[in-house]
Amino acid sequence: MGTRHDPTLAPFFFSLYVVVAILGLHLGLSSADDAASVSFGYCEQNGPEKWGSLSPKYEACGSGKSQSPIDIKSKEAVENSKLEKLDGDYHSVEAILINNGHNIMMQIHFDDSPGELQIDGKSYKLKQLHWHTPSEHTIDGQQYPLELHMVHQADDGSFTVAAILYEDGDEDKFLKKIKDELEELAKDKCSADEEAQVPLKKLEYKMLKKSPHSYYRYTGSLTAPPCSENVIWSVLADARTVSKEQVKALTEPLAEGYRKNARPVQPLNGRKVELYKDE
Repeated sequence: MGTRHDPTLAPFFFSLYVVVAILGLHLGLSSADDAASVSFGYCEQNGPEKWGSLSPKYEACGSGKSQSPIDIKSKEAVENSKLEKLDGDYHSVEAILINNGHNIMMQIHFDDSPGELQIDGKSYKLKQLHWHTPSEHTIDGQQYPLELHMVHQADDGSFTVAAILYEDGDEDKFLKKIKDELEELAKDKCSADEEAQVPLKKLEYKMLKKSPHSYYRYTGSLTAPPCSENVIWSVLADARTVSKEQVKALTEPLAEGYRKNARPVQPLNGRKVELYKDE
């Protein structure tokens, strides 16, 4: 599948980024203690192929049958007219930019609900966002330089994640807004067991509610320990662009072994990938 660019998506994603960029926790959302209890990484010593044996809490990373990420084969995706638009209803909250040792993320200052997505009639509140370099999901075998995850959670504890892929090109508008904070974070390098924080200035934005024109939907897992399954994924079909300098700015604060923090694609094991297309 060739990468398609729809200029009408830019206002939606920019406004969405400004909102979701103010949030975040670590992807292993079971608890901060779980993430800190056993050190996992992306190198041979404690890399993805060994996650399942590092801790009983991480067992699903090795034995799960519905794991993420996956390679999305565009010609095999089944168009589903019953899928709904991804209409995110978000509002601004204060936040801090964090290097948690494994990735760069944003975290809210309080327990206020920053917004939500409606998936199959269920409300999922936006909990966090973070980046992976290079991308974790691939499309027709193509890996991208960057992937953004926006993680939402329902009141019953279930998760849904919206993922956006980036290819090399023009600067991403949101990352340009936080350039100074990323540079400040890079001055305070930390290991996988440490954390560095930089306050974010309040970002101005105009709330627009324009949905993406197409996305892929499948059921998978969190892509980092504990690799919990039954996660609903929506991977946007249209890639955005990011500059090489911006990708470097996202990796610079991380320790050497975590600058490439993408889990390899996992077996599909008979799962169906669906396609939403806005007519």
